[in-house]
Amino acid sequence: MHESHDPAVDPSELSDPVRRLLYGHIGKHPGATRDEAARAAGISRTLAAYHLDRLAGAGLLLVDYARPPGRKGPGAGRPAKRYWPAQEEVAVSIPPRDYGLMARLFVEAVDADGSPAIRTLLTTMAEEDGRAAGAEHSDLMTALRSRGYEPALTDDGDMQMLNCPFHRLAERHRTLVCGVNHALLRGVLAGRGDNPDNAELTPHSGRCCVVIHPSTPDARTDRRRVRPSVPGDDL
Repeated sequence: MHESHDPAVDPSELSDPVRRLLYGHIGKHPGATRDEAARAAGISRTLAAYHLDRLAGAGLLLVDYARPPGRKGPGAGRPAKRYWPAQEEVAVSIPPRDYGLMARLFVEAVDADGSPAIRTLLTTMAEEDGRAAGAEHSDLMTALRSRGYEPALTDDGDMQMLNCPFHRLAERHRTLVCGVNHALLRGVLAGRGDNPDNAELTPHSGRCCVVIHPSTPDARTDRRRVRPSVPGDDL
């Protein structure tokens, strides 16, 4: 069970550059220990422990304890303190700015207008941005990360996005945001010269609504699915 020190999240702790570095490392390596975080940041274990515990105390990280794999029973040593990202989404800018508010107002305006022309323009612009990312980066995963996605390969060769960069907006404007996600990822593939149809809208709980299938015909055998018209339970 993860231990939370304080239910209130205090993002001001991330104003310190060392804490921002450690916070980013834990986000990419959940369950990292103090020693691992210290090596990644190039600082001492004592200093890493201080900053990590400050982040945990601010509600930005969760904590648990576990012995290294294969060690148990008497003589196994004390369990190591491990750190995990908190579930709360955090955005920090210095000095303070609120780009999220502007994005929310734009999305709400587009959704309220209901004009097909505006929606078409939005998805067209998303696809163009994706094309730029695909053309700029030779590696697909790097191109996806440049737009805020966390791609991961599955055993059958699919590429899932473990997150939605627009999660908060998608909670209230799911259909619109999922359409933008789909268009952007189609654009990334097209910008790389890949088949944009490999990006399929497949709503699923706990991750982005789009999955990228492999281009190899053999790997795509029996993977055709009906594309849903309205995303429902993704993210």
